[in-house]
Amino acid sequence: MLKNRLAFAICAALALGLAAHAQTPGRTAAPPETVAPPLPTVGQILDRSVVAAGGRDAWMKLTSRVTTGTIDVPAMNLSGTIELSEKAPNHVLAVVTIAGASFRQGFDGAVGWTDDPQNGLREQSGAELAEARRDADFYHGLNLRQLYSKLTLSGTEKIGDRTAYVVVADLPEGGEPDRFYFDSQTGLRVRVVSQHHDAEGPIEYRVDYDDYREVDGVKLPFGIHQTSGNSTLIIKIGEVRHNVEIPDSQFSKSTVQ
Repeated sequence: MLKNRLAFAICAALALGLAAHAQTPGRTAAPPETVAPPLPTVGQILDRSVVAAGGRDAWMKLTSRVTTGTIDVPAMNLSGTIELSEKAPNHVLAVVTIAGASFRQGFDGAVGWTDDPQNGLREQSGAELAEARRDADFYHGLNLRQLYSKLTLSGTEKIGDRTAYVVVADLPEGGEPDRFYFDSQTGLRVRVVSQHHDAEGPIEYRVDYDDYREVDGVKLPFGIHQTSGNSTLIIKIGEVRHNVEIPDSQFSKSTVQ
């Protein structure tokens, strides 16, 4: 059960200000007081994240992506591989092989589905399907304003020694919002906290991104750490290929029937 969830869970400007107290005649002036810099707007944070990741023009030159890598679950002493195929505008197929078992999750532009040894082949519905459709957006990082009903800046949080802006994203279908964390220095997305649904119900996942590298003009994380409960899954990306010819039929559930 836990193995299923770990496999499928795989499946975006600072201003400084100083203020000085005025002098009162006959008294010693107080030392200057440092004022916390004003926070940027949500729009500024999102726009900066797009630029940091390569810019809209660079992303729009890409129409597909095939990513391969490895997966490790240290607490369970498990390891495996992942292959993620993505095609614009909203097709995705993730194939995870771990401990000798194969897990597949796909979205063909309309139908979301999963296939695993425990539950077999099944179609997604409700909140699970809404999540699959949103996550399948090939230009997800460019389209956050369209994918969520409301985006609000809730403040900042420390992630390690870095400060991140926290953007709360309300879901169109309701439920617990997603939370995006953007590095205040680089502008890159460094964490996402979200609640995902599967055949066993909802569970909260935290995904941390690091080791960003430039590939074909865009920046992608080559290190991904996913935490749910007391379990951590570590993904290391080995290869990324863009603009690969992928037939639409590859994303259909019929490929596993």
